[in-house]
Amino acid sequence: MSLIVAQPPRPVATPCIKVCVVDGASSLCLGCYRTLSEIAEWSRLSDDERAVIMSELPARRNRIDPALRGA
Repeated sequence: MSLIVAQPPRPVATPCIKVCVVDGASSLCLGCYRTLSEIAEWSRLSDDERAVIMSELPARRNRIDPALRGA
């Protein structure tokens, strides 16, 4: 009889920095630059889907009013 040992779930990479405020004008989170739908679906996305979104995040920063970013 073999014993099957369950592996703990692998951590999911996330850009979240625990600053969860959504800018109404851009619909982006001021902390991570994701949309609410991306945040809600994050754990269900594939690694490849998350990687595509992560690659887009730096450019999204410019869609938020600099005054809201503290710039």
